[in-house]
Amino acid sequence: MIKKIAVVQLKLGMYVSDVNAGWMDHPFLRNSLLLETEEQLQKIRRAGIREVYIDTGKGMDVEADAAPTAVEAARESQQQLERMAEAPEAKPLSVRTSLAEELAKAKGAFSEGTRLVRSVMEDARLGRQIELDSVKAVVEKIANSVIRNSNAMMTLRRLQQRDDYIYQHSVGVCAMLTAFAKAMDMDLAAIHQVALGGLLHDIGYVRVQGEILKKPSKLSDEEFLHVKSHVVQGADLLRQTPGIPQLAHDILEHHHERFDGSGYPKGLKGEEISQIGRMAAIVDVYDAITSERVYHRGVNPGEAMRKLFDWSRYHFDPALFQVFVKSVGIYPVGTLVRLESERLAVVVEQRDKNLLQPLVRVIYDAKRRYYLPPQDVDLSRPVGYGGGDRIVTHEAPAKWGIDLARFYP
Repeated sequence: MIKKIAVVQLKLGMYVSDVNAGWMDHPFLRNSLLLETEEQLQKIRRAGIREVYIDTGKGMDVEADAAPTAVEAARESQQQLERMAEAPEAKPLSVRTSLAEELAKAKGAFSEGTRLVRSVMEDARLGRQIELDSVKAVVEKIANSVIRNSNAMMTLRRLQQRDDYIYQHSVGVCAMLTAFAKAMDMDLAAIHQVALGGLLHDIGYVRVQGEILKKPSKLSDEEFLHVKSHVVQGADLLRQTPGIPQLAHDILEHHHERFDGSGYPKGLKGEEISQIGRMAAIVDVYDAITSERVYHRGVNPGEAMRKLFDWSRYHFDPALFQVFVKSVGIYPVGTLVRLESERLAVVVEQRDKNLLQPLVRVIYDAKRRYYLPPQDVDLSRPVGYGGGDRIVTHEAPAKWGIDLARFYP
């Protein structure tokens, strides 16, 4: 049985089935391990991890009734997350153009952004100056696409392959931070500065040894520290580039800091971290855990949102996380969901008025287990007007053997 427990309840002999943290927030190659040494316990505690999942079938159990099962914990978190979506404190990002209309423009901007990040990193590796005017021109294309319809960029990000992770992750963070900044009512000039910071936030990786970044086995403590040095290295590179706005510096320098002080490189806490840095921390982790890597299978966007909700009690600013939810959705674009009708559907677009009722593309009969002709259903509409169904939960595509890329526009 899988149970969710506080780290203070961990004991040697327990089998951790999920360390419950993003890859760069824990020092282990895998998310699961048998606790055999005190050093393993200390590593988990030093990483600032507060809760983990254990498998009682593979290791020691906790005392009776001392912890909820994973299913019970997930249900409670999802219910709280849905209540958050209904709260009126923040407004979702409005859509100015349709998804189909925006996708063509977004594809060009996304591809251009990926090529640009690769070029900028190569220039930095060779000691060349960043050509800021060229970067700003591409950043504006990405930001303007997101402002028109953020679902297009989100859709494209879900379709990307793992080979160019660092470059595509940079574009993904750029796009989501733009949507986040818009939801925070920042003005256009500030939004473009935020987008610039998102695109360049991982530039310090050019000074991290490539063989370590691609290493398929466990990193040593020294290697893990070397990877984490990309923040300081990136800050040094940006300081050498005239014209970089402060918002961009804050994004790079603070995106691995954590609200409870458990982050790096400075261990800043609470409002010691800039507001945009606290926003970037949320976006960076969301994109990272939903991405496919050589050593890491991406988490379903709906599951990722629930994980971030749990972590927002410790690692993220809870108020800012609520705005992030409004800008992305409880069931983000790309989430496979089960409907009340026992059909499976992929979320293709958010609806401003109710984040629990997005536009979905029905693709599969979960009861009879066969594919259906794709059909778009707007869950915000009643029966007879293109709606009449409801999301019950999110599902893992791998469980059903479904390749979601087949069903995007």
